[in-house]
Amino acid sequence: MASSEEDGTVEEKENNNKKRTKSSLITAWLTFYNIAMTAGWLVLAITMMRFYIQKGTHKGLYRSIARTLKFFQTFALVEVVHCAVGIVRTSVIVTGVQVCSRIYMVWFITSSIRQIQNEESVILFLVVWTVTEISRYSYYTFNLLHHLPYFIKWARYNLFIVLYPLGVVGELLTIYTALPFVRRSGMYSMRLPNKYNVSFDYYYFLIIVMLSYIPLFPQLYLHMLRQRRRVLHGEVIVEKDD
Repeated sequence: MASSEEDGTVEEKENNNKKRTKSSLITAWLTFYNIAMTAGWLVLAITMMRFYIQKGTHKGLYRSIARTLKFFQTFALVEVVHCAVGIVRTSVIVTGVQVCSRIYMVWFITSSIRQIQNEESVILFLVVWTVTEISRYSYYTFNLLHHLPYFIKWARYNLFIVLYPLGVVGELLTIYTALPFVRRSGMYSMRLPNKYNVSFDYYYFLIIVMLSYIPLFPQLYLHMLRQRRRVLHGEVIVEKDD
């Protein structure tokens, strides 16, 4: 009996050690990831400010940061993986919609249509994204390090109240501005007849994307408000599984 109990204790200790090691590795990775993303968006912020100070205009700003923006925004797909494998306890759907919608804005709208890159709406959503991501990733970083300044926490769960709607306005205006160029060029569209026997009109697809903001924006915004009440005011929020 004694030997079997000792074997059980040893096995339990080994399992606990493995769990602690796994937890430490996950924490180390998440800390590194969030530090890197904070630094990346800080670089974008500094680059944008320097460009405007030197040039005195926003024209040409997007082109100057496009490569860095595409890298860090695309790299955010890692967050969807984090949710999918259970490293982070956040809805895969919510995270996926937020990340993929931004990647779509960068790759398939703003970077693809040069004629709209100097629009004020592009600068609007860029500024909003930059401020939002700096506050978000710095919040996660300090939280993982167990040393969270209150102003970082406050910024994370208050700035979005104004920034989120402004970002949506910037994105919608940018898509709307792109519509005439898409219609004239026929980009990403497929006309019949073709060997695939499939028709696709990117112009109308963009209109559908704009309309999709109507049901999606309130849900994501309310989700953030619930998170705000939970974190800042300690309310227990019961949400349905997505």
